Amino acid sequence: MANLLIDGNDSGIELDEEGYLVDLSSWTPEIANALAETDEPPVDLSEQHWAIITFLREYYEEYQIAPAVRVLTKAVGKKMGRKYGNSKYLYSLFPYGPGKQACKYAGLPKPTGCV
Repeated sequence: MANLLIDGNDSGIELDEEGYLVDLSSWTPEIANALAETDEPPVDLSEQHWAIITFLREYYEEYQIAPAVRVLTKAVGKKMGRKYGNSKYLYSLFPYGPGKQACKYAGLPKPTGCV
């Protein structure tokens, strides 16, 4: 396990071996930004990224599961429109996989079915 160091937290935030939060309740927007900055190349979270991150957090709160890419794509399309609910758009924001990468930034567990 690793720790993500964030300003004001000397002990760091505990991450599992794949970089996901161990304690999901410790998530903050600052943690999302710090996780994005540790990617190669670093990601500067835009308004479009935050729309998907917020959507994922709301989805998880309602269903208690992190959606796989197909489910995520359909759910985003239903709520935000066809323009946003497609794999091409989601992969443009999260090239390492909208399920895995976006869920990591959102402080959620790795989606089931993701390798």
